[in-house]
Amino acid sequence: MASCQAITPNFEFSNQEIEEAVRNNRLLSMEIEFSLRCNFHCQYCYVPQQPVFDNELNPEEIQGAILQARDLGARKIIVLGGEPMAYPYILKMLKFIRGEGLGIEMFTNGFQINADIASQLFALGVDVILKMNSQNENIQDALAGKKGAHKIIQEAFYNLKQAGYPAKDKRLGVSTIICKQNFDELIGMWEWLRKQNIEPYFEIMTPQGKARSNEWLYVDLPELKDLFFKISEIDRQKFGLKWNPQPPLMGIKCLRHQFSCLLNSQGYVLPCVGVNIPLGNIRQNSLKNILAESEVMEDLRNYRVNIKGPCRECSKSDNCYGCRGAAYQLTGDYLASDPLCWENVEHQNDIVHLPMAVDRLIPQKPPMRVIDNLIKVGERAAEFNVTISNDMLFVREDGVLEESVYLEMIAQAAAALTGFKNLGVNDKVVDGLLLGAKKFDLLGKAHIGDTLTISISKYARFGDFAIIKGKVSLGEDMIAQGEIKIWQNKGDS
Repeated sequence: MASCQAITPNFEFSNQEIEEAVRNNRLLSMEIEFSLRCNFHCQYCYVPQQPVFDNELNPEEIQGAILQARDLGARKIIVLGGEPMAYPYILKMLKFIRGEGLGIEMFTNGFQINADIASQLFALGVDVILKMNSQNENIQDALAGKKGAHKIIQEAFYNLKQAGYPAKDKRLGVSTIICKQNFDELIGMWEWLRKQNIEPYFEIMTPQGKARSNEWLYVDLPELKDLFFKISEIDRQKFGLKWNPQPPLMGIKCLRHQFSCLLNSQGYVLPCVGVNIPLGNIRQNSLKNILAESEVMEDLRNYRVNIKGPCRECSKSDNCYGCRGAAYQLTGDYLASDPLCWENVEHQNDIVHLPMAVDRLIPQKPPMRVIDNLIKVGERAAEFNVTISNDMLFVREDGVLEESVYLEMIAQAAAALTGFKNLGVNDKVVDGLLLGAKKFDLLGKAHIGDTLTISISKYARFGDFAIIKGKVSLGEDMIAQGEIKIWQNKGDS
């Protein structure tokens, strides 16, 4: 399982550096998956049950992306997986990164880290984060989904220590997910790691991939809170380290969308492993343009303005927004409050979840309203549905939906997407006008009882003006498609 960020306080970057990165649309680090191939089958992994290995980036494409990240200001590359040590060009890639003057942080389960490899990693100055969820062999093997996983991890741990880890500028950390199975040993593990100057990286699981279907792993929020506060007090009393407990990471805070992004193995740029919304692909666009043009990244970087629900009112909101991955995976909204934060235990009903009815998002009422529900949101995109009923204004006597309504569906969907982004943020009604349409094709008919899907994507924007591409589908059949130009007074000024 990939982690959300580096294991040292403030990510090794100062607040000033982070603020400058936000202001100038720059990076300080980039996470990257060389491949999703892995020798473990972890029960909590964010990767889907059936990962796709086709069309993965080749080494030259990866190197090109790393150079683009460097040119955007990145000083460190965080290597995720799959399992990095299962990637056949791993050492070549690590040497390339170091040759470009970039730091490396690699998350690994210890696969193939023998004495020689451990020495090479040490010589390269790679910060190694070893995934170790339990010191109990049976528990570790069960969580990894592989017999012998505990042995692999322990042998790698020994070899890394023998190679000289941890040392100055060559850190060794242990990444541990918090679950019911290892819960009782976590305090002991934390102290054991601290005493060896090994950095403990304990995190709450993001409910996605395999973890989404393995509810037996999860710890109740009150227990999580208690554990965070107990370990915080241990750090303060025994090790002189002071930090404020907040999810999802123990001992540090996650604001990684301010200065980082993820490049997955197929070339898609994502905000992080949890907010797995594709922003673009480096095979079609530059990393600089993808990040500069992304509304999702813009929203996350300006989270203080855009965050919704209880997290918006939280006293810690200046330096905490919970786990954006948990929020997105559980609600469908990357700006929603984190349902897994213990501060939100009593506020779950105040957190909006998708799908949701659009009656709160647009002013139109039946029979003029021609969309029903917002299903999902993405990068400049959204999906809605509507079930055609006989009381709709635009249904003919023969039960067929009038052709003119498809244009209105796309327009209302565009307005509803804006309404959703403003929900709980700016209660001001957003005025809008449909200015025109072009390239509009009618390809089929819809009848009473049909459920249609309306998909929209923002093709371009110029201040308050935007061009929206839309399509209306019945199952897999396209009913209509085209472009509209709209004006919206968003109330920014």
